[in-house]
Amino acid sequence: MGKFHPSIHKSHQEFIEKQHLFFVSTAPLNPDGHINLSPKGLDCFRVLSENKVAYMDLISSGNETSAHTLENGRITFMFCSFDPNPLILRLYGKGFTVLPSSDEWATYAPHFTIYPSTRQIIVADINLVQTSCGFGVPEFEYKGERSIHFDWAEKKGESGLAEYIQKNNLTSLDGLPSNLGLAPK
Repeated sequence: MGKFHPSIHKSHQEFIEKQHLFFVSTAPLNPDGHINLSPKGLDCFRVLSENKVAYMDLISSGNETSAHTLENGRITFMFCSFDPNPLILRLYGKGFTVLPSSDEWATYAPHFTIYPSTRQIIVADINLVQTSCGFGVPEFEYKGERSIHFDWAEKKGESGLAEYIQKNNLTSLDGLPSNLGLAPK
């Protein structure tokens, strides 16, 4: 049976900090639009307060989270335990994108390791926390992070990464603009 909380408790934060993987989900308002569900690794998620979280987002093949939160703000994060102590934790809220060129960057960036391929920080105000048993989630062992993204980014270089963003990260699958697509050039 799920339990609901109006904010992130200390035990929730401790659980989040132990996880090597989380999922972020957003959706456009259009009922025919594509729902986005993305896995995230690295040490890139931070609980900033009882009702505010953020994660450092790397350049990738799409930018659905930014486009969807720009349109409607809705965002859900899910953490689940793969160790012997099962638990699923969801954070529901309203999200927004902070770009390196924005005034807010100085507020959020110090919480993270910023890489040459960091494209933005996604921040969310959390209004509901849900925990549930997770009894159906299998056990897995964590082996480590992959270096593939960083190898790719190094080969691309600064100009190659900028070109990749221009080609792949300015709109969503459904044509919604992302914050990067609206940012001054």
